[in-house]
Amino acid sequence: MRLVIARCSVDYAGRLTAHLPSAPRLILVKADGSVSIHADDRAYKPLNWMSPPCTLKEGTGDDEGVWTVVNKAGEKLIITMEEILHDSTHELGVDPGLIKDGVEAHLQELLADRIETLGEGYTLIRREYPTAIGPVDILCRDADGQTVAVEIKRRGEIDGVEQLTRYLDLLNRDPHLAPVRGIFAAQEIKPQARVLATDRGIGCQVLDYDALRGIEDDKLRLF
Repeated sequence: MRLVIARCSVDYAGRLTAHLPSAPRLILVKADGSVSIHADDRAYKPLNWMSPPCTLKEGTGDDEGVWTVVNKAGEKLIITMEEILHDSTHELGVDPGLIKDGVEAHLQELLADRIETLGEGYTLIRREYPTAIGPVDILCRDADGQTVAVEIKRRGEIDGVEQLTRYLDLLNRDPHLAPVRGIFAAQEIKPQARVLATDRGIGCQVLDYDALRGIEDDKLRLF
């Protein structure tokens, strides 16, 4: 990544035109070829930018100090440098990506450890219960001994209900497990998904991740 702090003006020429008058700005040139111009406000949003694929040409001779960025559509971002205050290049390497707190795997682990969150008397059979079409997130039994299949999502949508429906159809063919009912558990359940789940006899459980993670005693609660 190249970081340039410069007093500059910027002109965009494409489907429309735009002009940034002279001012000190931060210019980011990333390894993917993108170029973005930032002010000392607006949080992460650039004032102007050019997304990859694009090419950057730094002018020489009479055009020295003029950067021209062109994308595949022929649009141009022209940066006219008046004074460069800082210019440095840094190798960041391959980014491992964002590891989000509360992803489905962690929710599954927390709920399995505190299975009574689903109701008093629930007991865990196992996590990642294997089936011919993929693993069921959690398989457990309720207080009456009935088998319950739990599908866990961060955001509960119709696709998740359809997925659980397929699992239930398969699990209910196993005489050692049947009858099997389902619970669709998520941090947020969309109204359409809730309607579909209810129509198919599937229970819905909203998981409060912070509360689930923060339980410190043996008193569990229903979410």
